[in-house]
Amino acid sequence: MNAVDFAARSGHVALALAAVLLVAFVGRAVGRLTRQPTVVAEIAFGLAIGPLLLSSGAGRALLPGEVTEVLRSIGHVGLVLFLVGVAHELRSTKAPARGRLIGWTTAGALVVPLLCGCAFALVVLADPALRGAAPAGALVLLLAVSLSVTAVPVLARILEERQLFDTPVGKLSMSVAMIIDVFAWLLLALAIGLAAGGSGSVPRIASVVCVGLLVMFCLARLVRTAPVVAFRQRFPVATAVLVGLAGLASSWAFQEQGVTEIFGALLVGLALPADGWHDVVRRVTRVGRLLVPVFFVVTGITVFAGQFGATPWLAIALATALGIVGKTGGGWLGAWIGGSPAPEALRVGVLLNTRGLTELVVLQAGYSAGILTPPVFLALVVMALVTTAMTGPCLGLLERRAERRSKAPALAEEGSR
Repeated sequence: MNAVDFAARSGHVALALAAVLLVAFVGRAVGRLTRQPTVVAEIAFGLAIGPLLLSSGAGRALLPGEVTEVLRSIGHVGLVLFLVGVAHELRSTKAPARGRLIGWTTAGALVVPLLCGCAFALVVLADPALRGAAPAGALVLLLAVSLSVTAVPVLARILEERQLFDTPVGKLSMSVAMIIDVFAWLLLALAIGLAAGGSGSVPRIASVVCVGLLVMFCLARLVRTAPVVAFRQRFPVATAVLVGLAGLASSWAFQEQGVTEIFGALLVGLALPADGWHDVVRRVTRVGRLLVPVFFVVTGITVFAGQFGATPWLAIALATALGIVGKTGGGWLGAWIGGSPAPEALRVGVLLNTRGLTELVVLQAGYSAGILTPPVFLALVVMALVTTAMTGPCLGLLERRAERRSKAPALAEEGSR
């Protein structure tokens, strides 16, 4: 490629990237206007814009195959950088002291959705149009994980917007979401490994994960040493660049070993201490957050622009119903058994039903690994968007209901005078 062609290609990519970022900006504006978490509208716009662009000649000219591949790489970079921040957020959030309550709520919000995912898997396995060619074990495991995920970043944003972070409900839901997502990432790595190498790859996957955990432990010790702390304080921007490169290198290494790249990014984020590293990680996350919409636009192009055949309405309805019942019902049941009052337990269940970006990342990983067929992917994407979008309105409804109940005795007493 000569200099002229390279300049033209670079300009084309820059134009396509600008168009994608404009879509993300519009999505965020719509999210704020509708009082939804901005990430929900951004994800929906990103997934929808690909097919819309390819339906027109101008869109196909803007996003030819070679430009789409470059955007795919940019989107994956954004995803990895964003996940470093997600993992650090998991590390930084403090859990409440009531271990029994956390244990029961985690059990309810994890086990019940896992069982609902297995039930959905039975339906998928029985339908040749949904089944695909993935090993049954990998498919069942991935569908179980898909219905059990809670999006910690979106949940944190909702709690912050509603000033619930320091309340018992907010602390409990955040703590349980962190624990569940750790299990979910491990199970996702196992599902992708099973799809790639069958059950015989399980020992190798376990070995890779153990080595990764050991490296994470060593990195956590290294970043606490005095020279590294001094370097971080003197050169925060350079430190952020090194953290981002470490996340990308770790993700690449895990992907080369047949484990999802997501796991590598999470390990780097978890290795960074909660104290003193927030500003550095925030710089990394900001870049990732900016580029993540590219990831979803490319997903929309590669998945939703394909041939789905008939819209899988039954699968969409079933996945959505099981997702709501599993997380809301399981979270409520677990919190109630653990000792939380029924109204608070229900609010916890509603909060844990938030899936958002984390769910989309899991689904994209499963689709890229060949485990999910396009119709099942579509059904689960709709489920993720619906369950995340309903969190805010359901919380508002519960809050108004609680307010009416608290006012009822005072009104009754006033009416009796």
